[in-house]
Amino acid sequence: MSTDTQRLDDAYLGMRQTLYRVILRIVRDKAEAEELTQDAYLRARRALDQGSPANIEAFLWQTARNLALDHIRRRKVRALHEPADFGAVEATVVADPQPSIEDQTIQKDLVMAFNRALLKLPPRARSVWCLSRIDGLAYPDIARRLGVSPNTVFNDMKMAMAVLLEIKERLDR
Repeated sequence: MSTDTQRLDDAYLGMRQTLYRVILRIVRDKAEAEELTQDAYLRARRALDQGSPANIEAFLWQTARNLALDHIRRRKVRALHEPADFGAVEATVVADPQPSIEDQTIQKDLVMAFNRALLKLPPRARSVWCLSRIDGLAYPDIARRLGVSPNTVFNDMKMAMAVLLEIKERLDR
């Protein structure tokens, strides 16, 4: 570490709290003041690469003050262009209602896995599942249509759901 860098580090550590309070008085926001205090050090550190200022402490003070004033100017410009009554209601509407690409891909993979699993089921169990979940028929109606007992429909549906739930649990892991 060069002597200029060490001098800057020592100066910053000694002035940090005072810099923070001065910046806080200008920006009136604790989080922004903390961030601008750190930025002042980083800017001063980068400036050392260009050459060493004659008075590192004065350079650090001026950098911190300029950053705080620039922040205030940006805030004023932003206030001119952004509505002041922009509330939480508008902020909640900003999000895209469509599922993300990742969610769409996960759902597509899940549908493909379910389709493969349905094709592996015995034909009657597959028919029971489709008639129940896709066509919305009740078990007694499915039993009449397939010519089996409602108990058989229940057992076929239980088997199909067990297979599909197992696939979903595997994909969730």
